[in-house]
Amino acid sequence: MASSLFRFKRFELRQEGVVHPAGTDSVLLGAWTPVSRCSNVLDVGTGTGIVALMLAQRTEATEGVRITGIELDPQTAVCAADNFARSPWRDRLELWEGAVQDYAARSGGEFDLIVSNPPFFSETVVSPDPRRRIGRNTNTLSAEALLDASRALLAPEGRFCVILPPQEARRLCELSVQKGLYCTRETQVYARPGKPVERMLLRFERRPHHFERDELMIYAAGEQYAPGFQALTRDFYLFL
Repeated sequence: MASSLFRFKRFELRQEGVVHPAGTDSVLLGAWTPVSRCSNVLDVGTGTGIVALMLAQRTEATEGVRITGIELDPQTAVCAADNFARSPWRDRLELWEGAVQDYAARSGGEFDLIVSNPPFFSETVVSPDPRRRIGRNTNTLSAEALLDASRALLAPEGRFCVILPPQEARRLCELSVQKGLYCTRETQVYARPGKPVERMLLRFERRPHHFERDELMIYAAGEQYAPGFQALTRDFYLFL
């Protein structure tokens, strides 16, 4: 069961009844995603609202930034809306309950930045809990559907950023070209030295600009956080 409260330096997350509690993947996405030149932001599958809140903190000095979180699960959506309302950036955050496919069909807005920590388990054997199936199985949000919605909602110079395991990340990169979106940055995330890549942070744009690739280590040795991870997340974690 998820801890009912997760504290960061500038905000708190209540997590009662959520499908998936806050985790390292979301923190990495919220801290890594570029926020320059963005005034209209969309967080697909916002969950507790953690990524949206991190982006609100990172853009608080920029006037006029609006951040919308989309969440399919009703109980989790209520929790995210409450976390938004209790934050220092409540006036810049809003919650939309439903599927991103429906949102894309109804919305005429263009977003400078779209972020998502999307479903990635596509196996036929899935959780017996229907809410967890919705939150983590691609039957409810396939890679194709996520790319279609993102392309429909992305501004001409906008960026779309995700975090995924390596296999799913590479598949998304292959599919994105067919949808007119191109990976322009890839950060390979390692838990520890000598271990395989565990996650990949990806940035997509409408035009194939110069491609960047780099690496991020979470732990340097034992339980000591690596300098790069500390620098990336120190504005958020209480223990850094």
